[in-house]
Amino acid sequence: MKSRQRQTGFTLVEIAIVLVIIGLLLGGILKGQELINSAKVKNVANDFRTIQTYVYGYQDKYRAVPGDDSAASSHISGGSPTPTNGNGNGIIEGTPYACNATAESMLFWQHVREASLASGNTTLPTDGPTCEDFLPKNAFGGKVGYASYIATTSGAVTANAQITGMNGTYQICSEKILGKFVVQLDTQLDDGKPDTGSMRAVPQSALGTATAASSTIDDGSTYIVCMVY
Repeated sequence: MKSRQRQTGFTLVEIAIVLVIIGLLLGGILKGQELINSAKVKNVANDFRTIQTYVYGYQDKYRAVPGDDSAASSHISGGSPTPTNGNGNGIIEGTPYACNATAESMLFWQHVREASLASGNTTLPTDGPTCEDFLPKNAFGGKVGYASYIATTSGAVTANAQITGMNGTYQICSEKILGKFVVQLDTQLDDGKPDTGSMRAVPQSALGTATAASSTIDDGSTYIVCMVY
């Protein structure tokens, strides 16, 4: 008689152990991604805080507003290229993302970089790099912009709010932030509500167009987040 061949395979215990290991690996991956995203949000929050120190640092050194400084070329001697002067009216004119070599919102970055307060390209857009290369980027790859917060035009002075209805002198805006991180960011820096307070959000599609803050946030959509002070 032929002897029966013994069937081989995984036991229930072995399968259970494998499933537990897979679960632990997936849990570790998800937790790691969560930590990475949390670190990115903290990095963006730090951008909002740091940019304010650029302004205060420049004012402390030169008694002028960066971007608006009408004597930047003499204040920052030896700069390369020679910094372009602002008009000295106390307002950083232009939209936060104005791609224009004469916009003071662009001069702002040239001034603080040549004053050694920030790092980055000092050759203005349209004179050399594109705005994508010139403006700083946040942890999510979106541009960061800075300008005065004035929604009206007075004579030759023009500065535009990205998000209407806010109260402040200056605005810092950071784009391409996923909705699931918007409230987390707002909670760190403001009141946790993206349509009230000093920090608010609008859809990415509103870039460059003044609009009211969004009352609801979609986790999968991207937003522009602005803070005024």
